[in-house]
Amino acid sequence: MSRIIVGIADLRISQNIDDALITYALGSCIGIAVYDPGVRVGGLLHFMLPDSSLDLNKARQTPAMFADTGIPFLFKSCYRLGAKKKRMVVKIAGGANILDNSNYFRIGQRNITALRKIFWKNNVLIDGDDTGKSHNRTVQLNIFSGNVVVKNSSGIWKEL
Repeated sequence: MSRIIVGIADLRISQNIDDALITYALGSCIGIAVYDPGVRVGGLLHFMLPDSSLDLNKARQTPAMFADTGIPFLFKSCYRLGAKKKRMVVKIAGGANILDNSNYFRIGQRNITALRKIFWKNNVLIDGDDTGKSHNRTVQLNIFSGNVVVKNSSGIWKEL
């Protein structure tokens, strides 16, 4: 199996059944794994912030940095490889309260809220969820099976 690393503010798409897409260090960031079992196309997005209006120039250069630009980019990239929205399985992880003990910035919660609003407006259901709390996560999507697993900071893997 070939592991393809998805960095921060990054996304990767694959239709190679030997690939696994993996992203590390999801704190307040969100990882979104999408998979179409009909054509075995999957993608993984690691976005940092909820709204591209913070920096429109940065959003044009790096759309995966923001929820409102990264999520459409993720889905459209999968569609170009034959995925269909009605078959897509969607799983999310991250959005933790990290380094913000006062909960002043609430970036993790704002990221979760932004993605849920985008999904709601576009009739996208979430099939698996491991969000919130106060620990980092690693997420892996297996293209052959569509399985998504999450590892928490204790090193324990679980399937979403």
